[in-house]
Amino acid sequence: ILYADTTRMLPATDPPNRQITLGCGAFLELLNLAACERGLRADMAIWPEGEPQPLLDQRPVARIRLTADPSVRPDPLFGQILKRHTNRVAFDLKTPPSPSELSQVVSAAGAPLSAGAISTPTEVARIIDFGARGNTLEMKTPAAAKESADLTRIGPVEIARYRDGISLQGPFIEGLAALGLVSREAMMDPDSFATKSAIDMFNKALESTPAFVWLKGPDNSRATQIAAGRAYARQQLTATALGLSIQPWSMTLQEYPEMAELYGVTQKALGATPDAPLQMLVRIGRAKAASPSPRRGLAEHIRT
Repeated sequence: ILYADTTRMLPATDPPNRQITLGCGAFLELLNLAACERGLRADMAIWPEGEPQPLLDQRPVARIRLTADPSVRPDPLFGQILKRHTNRVAFDLKTPPSPSELSQVVSAAGAPLSAGAISTPTEVARIIDFGARGNTLEMKTPAAAKESADLTRIGPVEIARYRDGISLQGPFIEGLAALGLVSREAMMDPDSFATKSAIDMFNKALESTPAFVWLKGPDNSRATQIAAGRAYARQQLTATALGLSIQPWSMTLQEYPEMAELYGVTQKALGATPDAPLQMLVRIGRAKAASPSPRRGLAEHIRT
């Protein structure tokens, strides 16, 4: 039985718990791939006790029954699971994804999701503009900035202790932290060196984006959100197999009041509607390999 951990929600940047639900969907897709690798059929009942609205609650996300089935065949995407990593660095504009590669990533979503790619310079520049404005707004919105700051782990000691959140490490970062220039308090000050540097760093990476991929469903139900998470997992694995990197750029898809204007223009620009909004918007391209993010380990996630 899969449950969402309601003690780890992000109410400032994900008030309806939509993005957390997408994450649950991604997990279910990886579980399905792992089951197939073992010759098991994963029968999934999604929201068996009903869809929780307007927030997630203690009801299960899914009940999964694993059954040996000789007709089940491994999926080649399974081999990409440990290679896939969100990549936040600058992408190589000299070798953008080919139309064929983008088509393969888009097609990996499958029904009932709709997906598409943006690769023409004018359209890419427009989405970069929305994204940069959204990134700046998020870092200067007090509640959103505090939420991120509270989940930032500075240096190897904090990273090893928590094994979650946003990791900041390396001699340069640790030197700035020792000087007091990088701290949780500084991250909550919109005029601090830490905030201005973070905005500049992320926006420069965004400017190096050669293409975007978007994903939406027929509605915004919890079932569609799960399906979108599963589709995104397959898209990321497909991109990984093609030697491409992906980073979700979700700032302007977040549903808190300060983001409402940019949310609306982003949805309109990509043909989405309030009843069937965008579920994912990601930058895609080639980049140097990203390192795995710290994770808390199985014991933190399983109860019997």
